[in-house]
Amino acid sequence: MDRVRSVLRRLNAAADRSRLPGMSRYGINVEKAIGVPIPDLRKLARALGPDHDLAIALWETEVHEARLLAAMIDDPAQVTEAQMETWVHDFDSWDLCDQVCGNLFDRTRFAFRKATEWTSREEEFVKRAGFAVLAWAAVHRKDVGDDPFRAFFPIIRSASTDERNYVKKAVNWALRQIGKRSAALNAEAVATAERIRRMDSKAARWIGSDALRELTSPSVQARLRDGGT
Repeated sequence: MDRVRSVLRRLNAAADRSRLPGMSRYGINVEKAIGVPIPDLRKLARALGPDHDLAIALWETEVHEARLLAAMIDDPAQVTEAQMETWVHDFDSWDLCDQVCGNLFDRTRFAFRKATEWTSREEEFVKRAGFAVLAWAAVHRKDVGDDPFRAFFPIIRSASTDERNYVKKAVNWALRQIGKRSAALNAEAVATAERIRRMDSKAARWIGSDALRELTSPSVQARLRDGGT
């Protein structure tokens, strides 16, 4: 508990509450935020080092930035499915969802299982989390091949008619990141985007068109030809 209090003091010392109105305008829930910039959180995370128990305790404070920091210092190898379920249901802002998924959840051994489960859920931030895990895993998970990602194209198509802003943007994000991972996945992502674009849904037309714009761009195609991602 002393460590938690010490970290909270450091967070409050770095806080700038004048940032809160701008954060709110950007769609971030600031009800329990104190205005610590992400670079400052990352600096503190490096100083603290990995600490699973401290991460759990920081999450329980409910302070927005403490929860962001918790994802930065937790150990993916020690994260349990129960913890992931608890945390995902605490998501109340897109930035918390995306930071936790990209700093922690996508690196766990449960990443693809939870992505499968969450993308079929109805809660907005839970569903977004499923696609955010996919998007980040496509960037970070060099230890897996194409097949785990290929399996999600039907799920992406199915979710592309969800008109909710935070969901449709995450669906688009996952499709684009998977399609930039390899030449083979790019071809499948382009075909998927073409099918989505022809669906009778405003969200689907946007997802498909926006994804195609990036996936077929000269810069992406050149990177893939050169073997990059």
